[in-house]
Amino acid sequence: MTRQHADNSPGVRAWLGLAVILGPVLLVSMDGSILFLAMPRISQALSPTADQALWILDVYGFAVGSLLVAFGTIGDRYGRLKLLMAGATVFGLGSAGAAFAPTPELLIACRALMGVAGATLLPSALAVLSELFPDSRRRAQAIGIFAAAFAAGFAIGPVIGGALLGRFWWGSVFLVNLPVIVVFLVFAPVLLREVRPGGTGRVDPLSVVTSAGGLLLTIYGIKHLAADGISALPVTTLIVGIAILTFFGLRQRHLDDPLIDFSLFRDRVFTIAVITGLLPLAAWSAAAYLSGIYLQSVLDLGVLHAALLALPGAAALTLSCVVTPAVVERVGKRAALLVCHFSIAGGLLLLLPTTVTGGIGWYIASTVTAGLGYGISFAVVADTAVGAVPPERAGSAGAIAETSNEIGNALGIALLGSLAALLFRLRGPDLAPTLDETLRLPSLPVSVIQDAKSAFVTGLHVAVVVASLLHAALGTAALRGLPKRAPEERTTEGPETTVGPETTVCPEAPEEPTEKRGERAVAGRG
Repeated sequence: MTRQHADNSPGVRAWLGLAVILGPVLLVSMDGSILFLAMPRISQALSPTADQALWILDVYGFAVGSLLVAFGTIGDRYGRLKLLMAGATVFGLGSAGAAFAPTPELLIACRALMGVAGATLLPSALAVLSELFPDSRRRAQAIGIFAAAFAAGFAIGPVIGGALLGRFWWGSVFLVNLPVIVVFLVFAPVLLREVRPGGTGRVDPLSVVTSAGGLLLTIYGIKHLAADGISALPVTTLIVGIAILTFFGLRQRHLDDPLIDFSLFRDRVFTIAVITGLLPLAAWSAAAYLSGIYLQSVLDLGVLHAALLALPGAAALTLSCVVTPAVVERVGKRAALLVCHFSIAGGLLLLLPTTVTGGIGWYIASTVTAGLGYGISFAVVADTAVGAVPPERAGSAGAIAETSNEIGNALGIALLGSLAALLFRLRGPDLAPTLDETLRLPSLPVSVIQDAKSAFVTGLHVAVVVASLLHAALGTAALRGLPKRAPEERTTEGPETTVGPETTVCPEAPEEPTEKRGERAVAGRG
C-alpha cells in the first residue's frame, strides 16, 4: 500500500477508479437477484425440475458466500488487483456461458462459476478502494458509496431483469454483464494500483473445501426433503453435510489462521450484527423470488409490468441505505437495528392479504415497508460487527459480516423457498412439484388451475410469516441484548484517532502504524 497521497485530497484518478470498481460490485450483487423475475421464462425454455430451479437461483450465492473469506486471504498474499482482473475475466466467461446454456445442468454450472468469480471481486474491490482514498474521511465517503451501490444492485436486479425480458430472450439477463466487464478490464490497469497488504495468513485448503462442501450438501438435503418428502438420499445428504460443517467448525479452533474465527461470536453485539446480516437477506431473497412468481404466474402479469411494480421497493431500499449512516449518528445503531427488524417483520406481513385474484397494492406496500429495513441492514451491519471487537480483529469480523450477507441471500431461497414448495406439494393438485410446471400441463380444468394457484399463495403466506416471526424475535433480542450505546459509540479514556470508517485506535500504540490498521480493517470487510 502506497502512502504518498496521504496528505492530499483524492483527485480525478481516485474518483474514476471508484467508478470503475463499482461496475463489478453492482454485477456481483445484481446477479444475486436478477433471476427472480426471469425464472418463469427460464422454466419455459429449459424445463428445469423443482430442485434444479432452486439450484439455478441459489448456487451463485452459495459459491460467493462460501469462498468470500478464502479469496480475501488469497488476495492478501498474491495481490488484490491481480485477483480482481482474474475474477472479472472469469465472471464474464461464466456470464456468456450462462446466457447460451442449453440445459439446466449447464446453467447451474455457469452460475456456480460466476459465484466463484464473484467471491474474488468483493474483498479485492474494497482493498483497492482503500488505496485510492488514503484519507480516512474520504475513504469513509467512498465506502459509503460502495455500500449503496452494493445495496442498489440487489434492489434493481429484478427490475433490470424484467426490463430486459420485456424485449429480449432470457439469456439477456446474463449478457448485460459483458459490457461492464469489458470496461473494467480496459480501465482497471490504468486507474487502479496493485494492493498487497503483506498479510501472513495461510489459506487452509481443507477448510475451504469442507465449508463449501458441507454447506452445499446440507442445503441439498433440506431442499430435497421439502420438494420430494422423506427418503434415504436427502436424509443421508443432510446428515453428511452437517457432519462436514461440524468438522469445519472444530478445525477452525486449532488453526493459526482460521477462515472463520468463531471466538468472535462470544461477543453478543457481534453475534446479533452477523445474524442481522444474514436474516434480512434471507427474507428479502425469498420474498422477492416468491413474489415474482406470484405476480407472473398467479396474477398473470407480464414480466415488464412485474418489474415496474418492484421499483418503489427498490427505491426505498436504496434510499434507506444512503441516509442510514447520517441517521445512525443521531439515534445510534441500536435504534437503527430495532427499526430494521420490526419494519421487515411488518412489511412481510403485508403480503398476507394477497389472493389469487389480486394484491398488487399490498405487494407494493410490503416491499416499501420492508425495504426500509433491508436498507438499514446493508448500511450498519458491517460497522456494528467490526465495532464490537478489538481493532486487531476487525478484518476477521468484517469478513464474517460480509459473508453472512451472501449466505443469507442463498439460504432464503433454499430454506424459505423449500418451505413454500413443501406447502404447494401438500396442498396443491399433486400433478407437478411446482406451480409453473403445473400450469404448463395441457388441458387443465379451471378448478385445478385455481387450486394450484391457491396452494402457491398459501406457501407464500407461510414463508413470509416464518420470516416475519424470525425478524420479530431478532428485533426483541436486539432490544434486550444490545447496549443503548454500542461499543464504538462510547467515549474512552485518553485521545483516540479515527483511522477509517470502521475502527479507532489509540495513538499510544506505536508498534503498528494507524494507516496499516485502517487498511487492514477496510480490506477485511470484503
